[in-house]
Amino acid sequence: MALFSYTVKDKQDKRKKGKMYAASQHEVYKQLRSQQLKVLSVEEIPETFWTQNLRFSSGIKQRDFVIYLRQFSTLIKAGITIVNATHILCQQTESKVLRKTLNEIEINLRAGISLSDAYEKFPKLFKPLFINMIKAGEASGTIDETLERLANYYDKQYRTKQKVISALTYPIILALATVGVVTFLLVYIVPIFVDLFVSLDTELPVITRLVLNVSHNFQIYYGLILVGIGLMIIALAVLKQLEKGQYLIDQFLLKAPIFGKLFQKSAMVITASTLASLFASSVPALQAVEITEKVVGNQVIASVLHKGRDALERGDSLTKPMKEHWAIPPLVSQMIMIGEETGSLDTMLAEIAGFYEAEVEATTDRLKALIEPIMIFILAGIVGLVVVSIMIPMFKLFNGLG
Repeated sequence: MALFSYTVKDKQDKRKKGKMYAASQHEVYKQLRSQQLKVLSVEEIPETFWTQNLRFSSGIKQRDFVIYLRQFSTLIKAGITIVNATHILCQQTESKVLRKTLNEIEINLRAGISLSDAYEKFPKLFKPLFINMIKAGEASGTIDETLERLANYYDKQYRTKQKVISALTYPIILALATVGVVTFLLVYIVPIFVDLFVSLDTELPVITRLVLNVSHNFQIYYGLILVGIGLMIIALAVLKQLEKGQYLIDQFLLKAPIFGKLFQKSAMVITASTLASLFASSVPALQAVEITEKVVGNQVIASVLHKGRDALERGDSLTKPMKEHWAIPPLVSQMIMIGEETGSLDTMLAEIAGFYEAEVEATTDRLKALIEPIMIFILAGIVGLVVVSIMIPMFKLFNGLG
């Protein structure tokens, strides 16, 4: 799609200017005339690096998007047409990006384009999962239910991610605080006492010599340490760009001590809730699994889903590759197998999502309760070690003076 600028006159003969994304100049004319506007000029704007990458780059906040979907569903249930509902929501949304998007969607709808096709013109905002569920809703005449289901889905994904982030934020902040305090002590506090300790005609305790050596080496090699950390960050960023590298990182996260189970459970929530939403919207099984592959956010789980899709194409069960992989809990594969046998797969997947959502919440609460005292103990222990290493020689000095 290209970006066009246009100049028009409305019914009151007032001149207006604007911009629009469209497939061609002809489409711009068509959409503007459908609004009973007199088109004076339409010109394509050559896209630079900035306009290409900043188009809707700020995105839509998850909260605004969920509210939009719920309100859209409510308006359609109330008998308001899709076009009028879009116009109403465009006027009242607080999100500038969403307002601009809905304005262009309304133009497309008034030109006779279907809702799913109008959404499809904004691939950076509306992903394949969303588009396919809307198409299924249009085909079955249940667009209001589909929008409500999408709102619940995105709300659940948002809550799960926030719980995981909340569980990780506290230990990261405490770890950074520990590093900052220790660095300050080694760089600014310990060196103050070096000359004093050297003047003492006595052998320093082992703990004091250890701290002094660490402080001395840190001051000499801190530049290399910073370079090393920078190189590690760059190497990790490069590794993430490689398919195999991302797989190894995701594998490490799933097997990581303490946090591994949390990552696994959150991945199960995303997998199960996505599949449940797609199956409930009558999206074909193969297409549903393929879409879930792309949105799960973990290459290890995605590889299992890919094998499951291959199994479905061969006429086998989706659960066969799941049973054989360590990343999928036995409960998940067993419940999916029951769902396949009873024809209630979407219900079973929703049950799995609900169960693991509760598990994520319980796990995050346990981690917070466990990590807080451990991190405080580590911080207090390191600071105490440095203080004690300084105080022992000082006590010896004071006793000698006495």
